[in-house]
Amino acid sequence: MKLHPLTFAILSSLVAAPLWAGEEAELAPITVEGKKLTDVSGEEVKSADLAEALSKEVPDISIVRRSGIANDIILRGQKKDNINILIDGAKVYGACPNRMDPPTSHIVTHNIDSIEITEGPYDVENFGTLSGAVKITTKKPEKGFAGEVNLNLGRWGYRKASTTLKGGTDRFKALVTLSGETSEQYEDGDGNNFPQQIENFFGTSDTPRQYKDRYLDQDAYTKRSFMGKFYLEVTDDQELQMSYTANRSDDVLYPTTPMDALYDNSDILDLNYKIKHLGALSKSLEIQYYHSRVEHPMSTFFRKASGPVDSENEKRNSLEAKIQGLKLTNAFDLNPTTEITYGIDLSRRNWDGHYEGLGKQAPIDGLVSIDDTDTDNRAVFFVWDQDFSDFNLRAGARYDDTSIEPGGKAANQPSNDYYALSGYLFGTYQAGQSSKLFAGIGRSHRVPDARELYFRGSNIINKKPVNPQIGSPDLDQTSNTEIDLGMESEYQDLNLKTKLFYSWLQDYIYFNSDKKVHKFENIDAVIYGLDISGSYFMTDDLYADFGLAWLRGKKDKPLAGQSDTDLAEIPPLKFNLALNYDYMYNSSARAELVAADTWDKFDADNGEQKIGAWAVLNLKVKHYVNRRFEITAGVDNLFDRTYAVSNTYKDLTLLSATGGDDVVMLLNEPGRYYYVNTTFKF
Repeated sequence: MKLHPLTFAILSSLVAAPLWAGEEAELAPITVEGKKLTDVSGEEVKSADLAEALSKEVPDISIVRRSGIANDIILRGQKKDNINILIDGAKVYGACPNRMDPPTSHIVTHNIDSIEITEGPYDVENFGTLSGAVKITTKKPEKGFAGEVNLNLGRWGYRKASTTLKGGTDRFKALVTLSGETSEQYEDGDGNNFPQQIENFFGTSDTPRQYKDRYLDQDAYTKRSFMGKFYLEVTDDQELQMSYTANRSDDVLYPTTPMDALYDNSDILDLNYKIKHLGALSKSLEIQYYHSRVEHPMSTFFRKASGPVDSENEKRNSLEAKIQGLKLTNAFDLNPTTEITYGIDLSRRNWDGHYEGLGKQAPIDGLVSIDDTDTDNRAVFFVWDQDFSDFNLRAGARYDDTSIEPGGKAANQPSNDYYALSGYLFGTYQAGQSSKLFAGIGRSHRVPDARELYFRGSNIINKKPVNPQIGSPDLDQTSNTEIDLGMESEYQDLNLKTKLFYSWLQDYIYFNSDKKVHKFENIDAVIYGLDISGSYFMTDDLYADFGLAWLRGKKDKPLAGQSDTDLAEIPPLKFNLALNYDYMYNSSARAELVAADTWDKFDADNGEQKIGAWAVLNLKVKHYVNRRFEITAGVDNLFDRTYAVSNTYKDLTLLSATGGDDVVMLLNEPGRYYYVNTTFKF
């Protein structure tokens, strides 16, 4: 395996670090299979976009830039259903087949307490964790009464206001958060907003894909959110938890796609009943029910393609996604060193969509995009956690029975049934006081979704509607077999964690842009890589944290009629380095460098292109005026660089220069962005 020179130089310095780190110290408890981010609401005040916050904090995560908000993430070269996004254990799926509303867009950063990121197939308690999971825990109510008010202003007319109230007694506690935010279109480092980036790509503003003149200065989005929670302590050992989250986003612009979102509404209901100390065979029993619903109509309304008069020739794709789930989990101690967890996991996911057309687009009215498809999953799972003197071993297993049934006008298409046995072994060895070694092997599965199986496009040819099937109804489920190795060490001044992994993907679901219909197919592929992260303490108040992620992805063989074996959506080497200074009253200052190498390993046969290397410097100061009042101010992309981080794999419908298969439009990142946030706590 040949490493890029930049990779080799950084790795050499990090591997050598223990030699000069100094005296050993006792190692704190760690989460070996992933990472945990805490105080997300306090640290991520720039905007409500979780994807952007994660991409800055975790080298393994890259952002898929679609707009000023509602962006997607790639974790270890995986996105969509290949990674699991959970909000307090509940699932939420976006309704848009073009990923305008990914799961990360349905929770705002100021509602988040912590995030645990599991890399690899080491989660058997949740359906569909193929290559990783992002487990989000939201804020909890507390005894007494407290609250806070946040006001945030930023460049390009960004405005956000939020408030949190929480309180209660020993038996009853409640929390309510409200927020609203809006922003104009951002500008890249060259000063180009969304329409100007489109014009630069096409070489003219006279294109049906361009925004109409009266919408050239349209705001990028408006977003409102509500979260309510209450906890009721029924007895000393029993607690009922209930939460409801609502998100309402309006007029969200997606400049590199043919359509924008008229609105994006989601509702998430989560109920938990926890019982402790039932007996020798149940120290903790939890019953969870959740239901989420997303509505997403996308439209050409703001584009010239819809005609000079609003809605004259408008085309819409209106979609709805729902999922409801029920999980029962029981845990008990077999002996002082052995814990056993087992349970049942049930869910039903529904996805439904249809096209609407006016004027010249009227012939498509009523055509199916995704027709009322149910995905029913029934599963049992089991986890064994065994402690030895210096060694911990965890073993997990899960059996899934999944059926997918298309309904409505697509009922003549085949249904699909899938069965899968997943499992893993993960061991951690305490190698002295300052180091831990860990290794894991696992196998997991995920079934195709309704878009990959049944999605249909819409065209008008000779004034007649055409409804080609893009999905492939005979897809097999994807399997991931993975090995992970790593080490974590803590010295007097240095913490260092290194991980390597190799993933064999069997029947990986992949998009073939050369096909006219049934564009998804199963292939075999591998993804491998490493990540290094850590902190170096120069003094008690001055320290640096760093992270690096390097990936490679290869198909076993090119797709039929193609020659490229590079796997799509495998980001290049990414490096984060930050210098932090803590001063009075927990105030802090941070200078952060985020950089990536040239994206020169890409799938050109399926729309990807070379993207240049980039590096940006971000600055932030968080100052506590007193215990109740704090001010955070910062600037991202200090030197106003023009760069792009998201590639153009044709799994997404993006703008192309000819409307066909030529060059696809890249979306540049925001230029210099400055912001200030004030927080008052009471």
